Amino acid sequence: MKTIRHLAVLGSTGSIGESTLDVVARHQDRFHVVALTANNNVVKMLAQCRRFEPRYAVMLDVTSAERLDTEIRKAGLETEVLTGVESLEKVASLAEVDTVMAAIVGAAGIRPTFAAARTGKQVLLANKETLVMAGHIFMDVVKQHHATLLPIDSEHNAILQSLPENFSGNLADVGVRRILLTASGGPFRCSSLSELEQVTPEQACAHPNWDMGRKISVDSATMMNKGLEVIEARWLFNAAPEKIQVVIHPQSVIHSMVEYVDGSVLAQLGNPDMRTPIAHAMGYPERIESGVSSLDMFKVAQLDFEAPDLKRFPCLGLAYQALAAGGNMPAILNAANEIAVASFLGGRMSFTAIPAMIEQVMQIISQKDMTTLDDVLEADNMAREAAREWLLCQT
Repeated sequence: MKTIRHLAVLGSTGSIGESTLDVVARHQDRFHVVALTANNNVVKMLAQCRRFEPRYAVMLDVTSAERLDTEIRKAGLETEVLTGVESLEKVASLAEVDTVMAAIVGAAGIRPTFAAARTGKQVLLANKETLVMAGHIFMDVVKQHHATLLPIDSEHNAILQSLPENFSGNLADVGVRRILLTASGGPFRCSSLSELEQVTPEQACAHPNWDMGRKISVDSATMMNKGLEVIEARWLFNAAPEKIQVVIHPQSVIHSMVEYVDGSVLAQLGNPDMRTPIAHAMGYPERIESGVSSLDMFKVAQLDFEAPDLKRFPCLGLAYQALAAGGNMPAILNAANEIAVASFLGGRMSFTAIPAMIEQVMQIISQKDMTTLDDVLEADNMAREAAREWLLCQT
């Protein structure tokens, strides 16, 4: 008999959320949607409520929540509309929810993800900022409350699939030498430094392989996304930074690899479609249909690899620096990056100014240890304020 999972999707109108619901629609006998959440996309949320009839729909934006509630009543749906961060935490920790897809982009997703872990849920982690900002604090909460943590990022999910089933948190115990974290290199892998100075938001969001949101697309273009994933991998797999190597792989067919001490390298391959890692985590430990087409190796024909160029992609180097410094530095890196990317997308700064802002903020704020979520949020606020002040000084 199949076990029915009761699901809350945090960030249901984003690309990960939509892919999650696509997998749910293929397995209606396995999944029941209890709650959906979004920021302010009323149109998409209403359509999702009509399709999946959740008990709760949360809109972070108050005005959007009011609009959605009006439309929900008109449609005769029984979904209860809630609003605010507290409501995100509420639905993430509901007793009837056993599985939480944590797919809210950015620091906004950290509190509800913590709430899910504190209530012992199966957490499907697509919000990398939770681990970037609060790595050891979050992992301690996961262990303390016996939550199950499964990564959704294609790279970390690939690593999980390439590790032995008996992996319990120590790479040396299972004979792992290092983790090879693949990166496409984004749309500017071969661009000159002078060309990067003229990059537009539209160009930065045009990823050659993946269909992603605008913020993540820019992070991929700067390779900050890969830097954040290095920090994430450090906590997910208890891996020392020197055991995590970034490898540029333009085809995005190999999603990551694990090298063992005997020289073997195990890799997970597949078409670049986020429904594969989503379905893997949602069905875990079983395999379920994802809707992704079979990989045509003859069409792929060849697989290329190269080392990342830190002059072209200084954000990757900044991420390694933040990880080495520890304490509040990864949270500062992440917050400054969010302000920088938003400013770039809003036309207020250039593409090449993104790493300049981040580096300056990291220099302004002193390194300090963190022990609580409040410490993390304080570091996040300080870095955002410093980033905004830097931006004002440039205009």
